[in-house]
Amino acid sequence: MSDDQTDQRPCGGDSPARLGDTVLTASGWTRRELLRRSGMGFAMLGLAAVARDDERTSAALGAESYRNPLNPRPAHFPAKAKRVIHLFMNGGPSHLDTFDPKPALEKYAGKALPTPNLQTERKTGAAFPSPFKFARYGECGLEVSELFANTAQHIDDIAVIRSMHADVPNHEPSLLLMNCGESRLVRPSLGSWVTYGLGSDNQNLPGFIALCPNGYPILETQNWQAAFLPGVYQGTHINTQHQDIRKLVENIRNDSIPLAAQRRQLDLLAELNRGHLADRGHDPALESRIHSFELAFRMQQEAGEAFDVSREPKHVLDAYGPGTQARQILIARRLIERGVRFVQVWHGAGQPWDNHDDIAVNHRNLANQCDRAIGALITDLKRLGLFEETLIVWGGEFGRTPTVELPQAGANAGKINGRDHNHWGFTTWLAGGGVKGGQAYGATDEFGFQAVDKKVHVHDLHATILALLGFDHTKLTYRYAGRDFRLTDVHGNVVRDLIA
Repeated sequence: MSDDQTDQRPCGGDSPARLGDTVLTASGWTRRELLRRSGMGFAMLGLAAVARDDERTSAALGAESYRNPLNPRPAHFPAKAKRVIHLFMNGGPSHLDTFDPKPALEKYAGKALPTPNLQTERKTGAAFPSPFKFARYGECGLEVSELFANTAQHIDDIAVIRSMHADVPNHEPSLLLMNCGESRLVRPSLGSWVTYGLGSDNQNLPGFIALCPNGYPILETQNWQAAFLPGVYQGTHINTQHQDIRKLVENIRNDSIPLAAQRRQLDLLAELNRGHLADRGHDPALESRIHSFELAFRMQQEAGEAFDVSREPKHVLDAYGPGTQARQILIARRLIERGVRFVQVWHGAGQPWDNHDDIAVNHRNLANQCDRAIGALITDLKRLGLFEETLIVWGGEFGRTPTVELPQAGANAGKINGRDHNHWGFTTWLAGGGVKGGQAYGATDEFGFQAVDKKVHVHDLHATILALLGFDHTKLTYRYAGRDFRLTDVHGNVVRDLIA
């Protein structure tokens, strides 16, 4: 790491410095060999927080002036939103079948649309009206599909952005753009930027957690990467397909070594680290490793309780409903309640919303897995007095075409009842902390193909999310490789109409 990698975050923090070299212990082992042999349980959980006033960590780092990088910090200006739940509908949900009704498609059903020949990933054909009914909800009277009838009960608290657009109609670059603000190059994720700016309110759990069942999505950990930010800000993946805490969080218990012995191991490691740092000074990689081991030790006592939804009253469990999606949305509420700063809730490791065929069946099944729980989440946050402090973001990486996808090898099994990817226009919605609900912002054309009114790019969405959290997105920066980087790069405009 070069000397010009200095921290430009206005709200403070220690500046990164150059990496250290391998050090030999008194026994002749390298540090890597010692760590390999020590058998510390839970070492690979993630790089995250330790107690804010942890004397042991300060001693390990050999610096009286040490400041924990995940200590809570103020933003640039006061804001209502203090934490985020990002409900990520992986694969690209159809805006036309959820939150953006287009009755004009009925008129052209089975016919070519009189629209520009916009690029899609695959060939599409005639107009394809939604198989789902829409109804008006709330005092605002916004129309929502029957698929999200439970979510729609809170429509007066939701701002529906109907004019989203991205760059390309492909999953990989669009996932990176939505999660990291850059579709090709390695950049920190939104959750990493947020925890970098605000820290975390719970030092015994990771500040940024990604809940994703059945393994990783496409591009795997890149979706919640810290990239060139310190590793402490990277998201920690939890495979929520499991309910047993030992499977849900791997190595959460170390049955072979009691806690007291583990503590002595960490103290020995701290002594070795002091010698390492005395020779080399500030070492961000070593600091991240220390945080990881300390968090592993501390989470053995707190993680089990945080992820155990069986501790909830029966009426709460009934409100969220059955299934993996419902359970992980409830887990997200429990984590937010315990001070975790950013929780991303993935709907599946594959692309479950990527319905190139059988969209009438598949979208209904998918919505049934999460709609009830989303409605319960909003109700629950209100009950707990957390709704006004919690920003909820719903959406995927893009939308879907108003035209039917034509049969082709490997895409839709020869069926003509699904939709292709559509980055030209799609929907995202926001609710909770600081959001002006009960409105539809912007619009796609009469068929829902492309955004035409008050267009909102992904960079604009990110700038607005940061503004709701109290940040000027142009000033939340990090110096790396000789330039200042930010989530929105050189783009992005805050959509002020979305902010109360």
